[in-house]
Amino acid sequence: MKTMIDFHEARTFAIPMTTRFRGVDVREGMLIEGPAGWGEFCPFPEYDDPEAASWLTAALEACTVGWPDPVRGRVPINAIVPAVSPERAHEIASSSGCRTVKVKVADHADSLPEDIERLAAVRDALGPSGAVRCDANGAWDTDTAITAIPRLDSAAGGLEYVEQPCRTVEELAAVRRRVDVRIAADESIRRAADPLRVALAEAADVAVLKCAPLGGVRRALRVAEACGLPCVVSSALETSVGLAAGLALAGALPTLDFACGLGTLSLLAGDVVGPARSLLPVDGYLPVAPVPPTPEPSLLDRYDNADPERARWWRDRLTRLVEQGRSPE
Repeated sequence: MKTMIDFHEARTFAIPMTTRFRGVDVREGMLIEGPAGWGEFCPFPEYDDPEAASWLTAALEACTVGWPDPVRGRVPINAIVPAVSPERAHEIASSSGCRTVKVKVADHADSLPEDIERLAAVRDALGPSGAVRCDANGAWDTDTAITAIPRLDSAAGGLEYVEQPCRTVEELAAVRRRVDVRIAADESIRRAADPLRVALAEAADVAVLKCAPLGGVRRALRVAEACGLPCVVSSALETSVGLAAGLALAGALPTLDFACGLGTLSLLAGDVVGPARSLLPVDGYLPVAPVPPTPEPSLLDRYDNADPERARWWRDRLTRLVEQGRSPE
């Protein structure tokens, strides 16, 4: 067992996406081994050092001190439908095994007719008893959201909630007062200087928690307790190593009223973990594990970032954060 972390031994990875998602075609990051196992460090390239530091804290929590004990052994999962054709959306929803599906909307400025067709196809695939939610990733202004949400709600035969329809907390609060569909806050919680502003402004009905951006399982649990909203745990497009931390968070929440967005491994063309422990949902659920899965050496080699400039960029980023003392070793 490792007794300390050698950051020079951290492994880079670059895994192609099966479908372009939130502007990403290849998912990049690093895997760090410590005394408690492995952690994943994969903040998106556009994030600055202070924001990336939280991702490093989450990775180091996983590989040094581990996670709190869970209160449940498995977590319900929602399927993910990217901005694809209605036919493909129907296929994804019907084959997922999940009873909840999150649908990407607002992929471009004139996407509403496509979004309506996509949502209708997902409802047809799930039937009346399934739950459908959608995610706009903050793309709309207030007026657009107030106009679009009722139409999307109708197309979906009832939306469970709309995730991050607008960018700011103030816009979310304004939309929430004008529509009858629940509003979920994602970016407004994980990228805000004060994630509790959402609750104080009565801007959302649901809090979407992402383990890595919030700095790990323990920090995310404190945010959940303080905001007092029902929570959904979602991924940040991680491999199975990073997804395990999200599952640890979902497993440790005192209550879990909604399916979680941790079924995103299907968006990657590969994984660093072998099939036996790869975190693909089965019958709409994923297990909560006490420790992160261990990557397979052959898969670490296969998905090693082969671009020397990109690999150097990631190593420089990690070294810079460690040397700045933004996260404990």
